Amino acid sequence: MKVVLLQRVEKLGLMGEIVDVKTGYARNYLIPTKKALRASKENIAFFESQSKVLEAQNIETKKEATTIGSRIENSFYVIVRQAGDSGQLYGSVTSRDISVILSDIGIATKRNQIQLLNPIKILGIHDVKIILHPEVSVIIKINVARTEEEAIRQEKGEDISRQSQEQETNEIDENIFDEGVDIPLTSDDLNQDNQIENSMKEETLSEDREPNSLDKDGA
Repeated sequence: MKVVLLQRVEKLGLMGEIVDVKTGYARNYLIPTKKALRASKENIAFFESQSKVLEAQNIETKKEATTIGSRIENSFYVIVRQAGDSGQLYGSVTSRDISVILSDIGIATKRNQIQLLNPIKILGIHDVKIILHPEVSVIIKINVARTEEEAIRQEKGEDISRQSQEQETNEIDENIFDEGVDIPLTSDDLNQDNQIENSMKEETLSEDREPNSLDKDGA
């Protein structure tokens, strides 16, 4: 289906361009979101009559988006989540979670404006792309930690998940030497114990068979 774009659409075209797209993409996304009109003679004529108004609106919305973008670009936002010692989250951080954060600071977004560059399923600092306008997008930092204190340390460059793993390893090593901790025996240990026990038995039997000096004198 041919459509005329009412605004710039990433990887598709600029405002006023007539492009050929799949029918479902046009009917389910471009036309309902008012990003395009079907390229009929009437719609093309309508766009041409309204092009100056649409261009002026685009300039204004782009200016607003640029202002917001300069405010939040590369800024950090903390999300506290439970996670295991390896840093794996019990769940994941979604675009909805990020939308709520932005809403709390007065920035209204839709889900399709938030692009997770990678699934957020581990502790750490993650880049997220926010599309504020067809021609304006910025990257923000989502700092996922178990506590606010950990988030501060992560922002300073500390690897919290790695430290947790090292701490767990150290605790295991220390527990091995604690009194009352049973250390599992290997097969080699068991074989060595059996050899010692058999050797002791043989020595005992040998002593029992050998007559002592008193027995000889008495004879």
